[in-house]
Formats: sequence, C-alpha cells, structure tokens
Amino acid sequence: MVVVNWNRRDLLRSCLQSLTKQRTERPFELIVVDNGSDDGSPEMVDREFSTGFRLTLVRNKTNLGFCAANNQGFAASQSEFVALLNNDAEAEPGWLDSLIRVFEEAPDIGMAASKILVYEEPGRIDKVGHLIYPDGQNRGRGTGELDVGQYDRVEEVLWPDGCAAMYRRAMLEVIGGFDEDFFAYADDAELGLRARIAGWRCLYSPSAVVRHHRGATLGKFSTRRLALIERNRILLAAKLFPWSLLWQNGAYYSLRLAAGVWAGVRGKGETGRLPGLRGKMGGLWALLLGDLQAMWLLPRMLSKRAQIDAYRKLSPAQVKKLLLDHRIPLRNLSEQSA
Repeated sequence: MVVVNWNRRDLLRSCLQSLTKQRTERPFELIVVDNGSDDGSPEMVDREFSTGFRLTLVRNKTNLGFCAANNQGFAASQSEFVALLNNDAEAEPGWLDSLIRVFEEAPDIGMAASKILVYEEPGRIDKVGHLIYPDGQNRGRGTGELDVGQYDRVEEVLWPDGCAAMYRRAMLEVIGGFDEDFFAYADDAELGLRARIAGWRCLYSPSAVVRHHRGATLGKFSTRRLALIERNRILLAAKLFPWSLLWQNGAYYSLRLAAGVWAGVRGKGETGRLPGLRGKMGGLWALLLGDLQAMWLLPRMLSKRAQIDAYRKLSPAQVKKLLLDHRIPLRNLSEQSA
C-alpha cells in the first residue's frame, strides 16, 4: 500500500486513519512517501502511525511528483499486489479485500479499479474507472452522476484511477511503473494504457469504496494543474496512440475545444466553472502553456514508442478499437467538471 503526500498533514491523517479500519485478515505493509513537506506531515506519521502498521516512511527533500514518489513506493514494497491511495481520499473498511478479490477472476487481470465517491457528497460519483476521448483527454467514468446502483457490478473498465487503485506486481515487473516525465495527472492513464497494450486487463469492484476530496492537491482551477493536464494529454497520445488515431488528434482536439467553449457560454463544464473573465483567460493561458511544454517533450515521447514493442500484445488496430470502445461522448466531456 503506497500513499504519497505533499503538505496535506490533516488530510493524510484522515487517510491513514481509514486504513487502520480495514477489515482484512491479510497483513499489509504501508509505505508513505513524503515529497518534501514542510507542514509536519512526516513527523505526524512517525508520531501517530508508526506502531499501527508495518510502516515505511520515505522522506524526499523536494517534491518529486506523483509518478516518481509512487515508483519509490513500488520499489519499497515486497507484496504481490500494490495498492495506491491518494492522501486526500479515505477508504471504506472493505476496500483492500474487495480489490484483491478481483484478481482471482483471471491471471491476466493486472489492475483493479475502485468506486470513488465525492467526499463532500458521498451519494455522487467521482470516478468508477476511466474513459477517454480520441484526442487523449481522459475522464472518470460516471463523473458527477448520482450513485443509484448503475455501477454496482464487477466489470471490465479501461484502467483504474490512480487515486485508489491496485496493481499486480507481476505486471509492473513487465511494463515498469509510472512514466516520471508526466510528473502528475494522466500518469495513471499512461500506465493503464501501457498495461492494456501489454495484454493486461482491468476490473472494477463496486464494493471497493473510497471517498475523495476532489482537486485538493493543486486546486481544481490551478493554472499549473490545467497546464499539466493539457501537456500530458498530448504526451499520452504521442507515446501510446496508434498512428491511425494519432494523426487525427488535431481534429478531435478542435472539436473538443469548440464543445468546451459552447458549454462554457452556458455555464457548464470546466470552462463554465472558471470564475469570471479573468478565470477563463487563465484557463486559456494554461492550455497554451501545456501545449508549449508538450512540444518540448514530444521527441522524448516519440522515442519511447519503440520500447513498447518489447512487451506489446495488442496490435495498433486492437488498441484503436479499445480506445474507441471506451470513448467518452463529447457532450459528457465538455459539460462535466473533472
């Protein structure tokens, strides 16, 4: 079990307290990776939780990002399955056992997805697995919907949200961990799609429930967050999309932008929730900044495409079909708020 933290002491405390209540006969290790917090987070972990778990506390001097920190956690763990839980999420008591059980379904299950609910409104869904738009923008399945039982069956999904997920170690040993060039955001999508290309599947467990404080890390309307999301959308597509879909990226992106503007005019979606004209101009600047940052890293991403062939199981045509089968409708994407 890996929990990454950066300056969220009180949220981290609640997260770890939820793990002390797990109803499981399976012993589990807890690895907290602190990314250079200066709010007393690591001291709190040592003081309040060092006797409640098989605990390893990794203390980084600076913020290495979500990807590098989780990779440190993967390396420190010895277990057959590795769970991730965001420091701004709290797990229900049956969460761990529910995730582990889905791996018993088949040996090619490499990932397990949770039912993630909005903390402040636990009857509303944050994410139950993921969907994707053909320009590379991914979005949680079911985001914003009321939880009325429509996702209460175990089923295959595209990949899990990294907020609350579990991975088979054997899979990670084949494909590697998170791509640290992503730093944060869309990192779980990149790892998940890479795993799917390697032939692993993902199952969603409706009884693996967590509650999530949305946007607590950088803030929902942080320019840095929006820029990272845009940058990593491009990097994901450049690295992993089949060429037959990648060359259409600009057209799909233009459609999504137009739909987003129209939704914003009506006060809907991400654009509609940006506060005032200044907020909307800040959002536009974040998109442009993300695009510029992506251009700098594009050569590196394109060079990584060849590495995937070492463990590829799905053909480019099969990858394209997988993405289109799990495509989020444009209207949903433009009118939802992540």
